[in-house]
Amino acid sequence: MSDVKPRVTVVIPAYNEGSAIIPHLRRMLESITLPCEILIVVDTEDDTTLPPVREYALAHPALRVIVSAYGRGPARAIRFGFDQATAPVVVVTMADGCDDPQQIDALTLLVERGVVIAAASRYMRGGQQVGGPPLKGMMSRTAGRSLQWFARVGTHDATNSFKAYNRDFVREVGIESDSGFEIGIELVAKARRRRLPVAEIPTIWLDRSFGESNFKTKEWLPRYLRWYVHAYGPKDQGE
Repeated sequence: MSDVKPRVTVVIPAYNEGSAIIPHLRRMLESITLPCEILIVVDTEDDTTLPPVREYALAHPALRVIVSAYGRGPARAIRFGFDQATAPVVVVTMADGCDDPQQIDALTLLVERGVVIAAASRYMRGGQQVGGPPLKGMMSRTAGRSLQWFARVGTHDATNSFKAYNRDFVREVGIESDSGFEIGIELVAKARRRRLPVAEIPTIWLDRSFGESNFKTKEWLPRYLRWYVHAYGPKDQGE
């Protein structure tokens, strides 16, 4: 294994993806040119993602599959991944191949230039969402654009999970989300309340080509609304 320290840790929460995750990991390894580590985080030892990834990782030392010690759910998996990350920049992306791995380098470089969050945006000029449930897409687009127009959060797509973060910023403000994928909007809201810089680049999101999404709109909508409202609050001074 190389002694070069990673400049980016990629955190991928996964749930029973099986061998279907391997083509996505292959594209990711082909796309990232910066020194990196890739952490695939699962909830339990019996998750079907574990065997194929462990076998694939034997030939790819940048890959590591780990079992979360924080309990079940994507938010806990992501938080565990942050705490295991060794690089100063952490990118969160999904296991389903919807996100474009070719943009991980660009997102990382934006954080290295000084923003605390670099977002891949479906709803800015040049971005696009292809497929996915229409109602979910409409709610996400409305939330993202209104947050940018009225709260000036720095991105048109606060709800997208595909973002790069300054690791120290995240460890300073903490992650309160404990179940769903609302971490993305939570951290954007916290950056806005501290008046810290957020940037974005356009992305093309493609609906997953295998399996079923684990996103639960009715269950998680109130948690998104909490952070949507939080973004409009007064400036936080930090601690």
